[in-house]
Amino acid sequence: MKVPTTILEVLDRAETNGPRLILTGQLDRKLYTDTAKVLEAAGGKWNRKERAHLFPGDAAEAIEPVILTGEIVSKKQEFGYFPTPAPVVQRLIDLADLKPGMTVLEPSAGRGAIAGPIAALGCHVDCIELQRDNALAISDAGIGRDLAVADFLTVEPSPDYDRVVMNPPFAKQQDIAHVLHARRFLRPGGLLVAVMSAGVMFRHGRAEQFRQHVGSFEELPDGAFKESGTGVRTVIAVLPSAA
Repeated sequence: MKVPTTILEVLDRAETNGPRLILTGQLDRKLYTDTAKVLEAAGGKWNRKERAHLFPGDAAEAIEPVILTGEIVSKKQEFGYFPTPAPVVQRLIDLADLKPGMTVLEPSAGRGAIAGPIAALGCHVDCIELQRDNALAISDAGIGRDLAVADFLTVEPSPDYDRVVMNPPFAKQQDIAHVLHARRFLRPGGLLVAVMSAGVMFRHGRAEQFRQHVGSFEELPDGAFKESGTGVRTVIAVLPSAA
C-alpha cells in the first residue's frame, strides 16, 4: 500500500506517547480519513475515549517504517546497514566529481561497496566502520588507505578530506546526525555526497533545519535498494563544506 507524501507529512507531525498517537494540525475530511486508513493498516485503532489511535506497541516505532518507505510494510524493517547497489554507487561518484589523488572519507563503510570503486579511481580512501566483521571484509579486500573500527559519531572531526561519500544508517533520522558530523571532516571547498532517507525532504524539526545546509537533492528511483533487501525511499544529498 503506497502512502502519498501528504499523509507522510501528517504522520511526521503526529504526537506519540508510548502506544498513543494523536494527529495534529487542521486536516480536511478526506486527508483525515485517508490518514486514519493508513494508521489502521499500520496497526493503530481509533479509541474515542483516549481521542487517539492506539497501537499494540510503541506508536512511533510503528509509523517510522511507513515514513521511511512510503508504504505499509508487512513486517518490521531495520534501517541500519544495507549495502549500496552499484548503480547508486556510480551516481554518488558522479555527483562527487572525484579526481585521482583526492582524499576521500567513507564513514559507516559497511563492506566497502562505495570505498572500493572510489579507491579504484585513484583516490586516497579512509574508512570508518563500527562492525568488526564488515571492517574485516574491507581489510581483506585491501580497500583504501586507512581503516578505523569505531562508532563514527564518536570520532573527533579533522578537516582533512576533499570529499566525503557515504550511506549512513537511517533509523530515527540517524542519517541527519551522521551527515552533519561528516561535514566537519571536509576541507574548505570540499564536498559531501550522501544517500539519505527521502523523508529528509519533507519531515519537520531536525529535517527542516538540516535542509538549510544542503546544496541539492536528487531523488533516487523507487526500489533503488530493493536488491539490498529494503524498500526505503532514498535521495542523494550534496552539501558543500561549512567553510
